[in-house]
Amino acid sequence: MSDTNTNQTAGSKTPSHVVYQVRDRGDDKKAFWTRIGSAWAHADGKGFNVQIECVPLDGRITLRVASEKKE
Repeated sequence: MSDTNTNQTAGSKTPSHVVYQVRDRGDDKKAFWTRIGSAWAHADGKGFNVQIECVPLDGRITLRVASEKKE
């Protein structure tokens, strides 16, 4: 997987984006990021198919380009 997967389509098995729930801590510390799903870009580049494994009750939902983790 490359660092930018913008050319992947909804038919691809590898998601182009990762879905996170982000909860701010309110004390200027780093927010909590929890992976809650994946997203695949549409072939026409005008939308996404999003698969969410759980629905957050607070915080926000953020989509980020999927990339390999650096070790």
